Amino acid sequence: MFMSRTIVIVGNGTMPAFAASAIDDGDLVIRFNDCRSYGSAGTRTDVVAVCNTGRPARAMIGGTAWKTHPAVRAAASLWCVRDGGKFRALRGKLAESHPDLGDFCDDLTAGFADFAAETGKAFSSIPRRYHDRLDADLSRFGAEGYVVPSSGLLTIAYVLGEIARPQDTVRLAGFDHRGWDGHPFDAEQRLVETLVCGGRLSRLSPPAQRLFSASARTLPGSRRQRRLP
Repeated sequence: MFMSRTIVIVGNGTMPAFAASAIDDGDLVIRFNDCRSYGSAGTRTDVVAVCNTGRPARAMIGGTAWKTHPAVRAAASLWCVRDGGKFRALRGKLAESHPDLGDFCDDLTAGFADFAAETGKAFSSIPRRYHDRLDADLSRFGAEGYVVPSSGLLTIAYVLGEIARPQDTVRLAGFDHRGWDGHPFDAEQRLVETLVCGGRLSRLSPPAQRLFSASARTLPGSRRQRRLP
């Protein structure tokens, strides 16, 4: 039988004061791109999930700053969040709707795969089906006129779909649901809150509150006696 794990997905948004220790206590910690919250939000890094198309990808893989970042160096795994085939299919549509995004669909996945191989890291690409599924899910939460789901939401979907086991706890930290206007952040927030309410996810909470929540799940006679994932 597998031991239960705490998986922490760390965004680059606002962090509570207790975040660093709570994140570093996780069993699997996932950070994003340039790992801006590294340090103030702990240092443990098991996975770096990267936006592998367009200018952000080129900046990361084309220079040395990202490659030598302590979080990137510490990570055992590298995940590319964008499926190359999906973005090739989007290129024509975006050329009409967002002509300023001329290089947005340029696929740099091979460069990240080569870097992972050179540095002894495991490498994965999030399958296209998660992007397709999120497009359908987001439409139910009022998303329209957006470019693509955020890297954070794609990673959440992948973790829930393929990484987390039923006994694991998945926590979010640093997710303000704000940023580039090409992401449907309002709809993403509504989707995430639905997952939180359903017990699939939780927001990072203070240690005392986490202890209380764990007790509530196992307290005899409690309606929450069944352990939530």
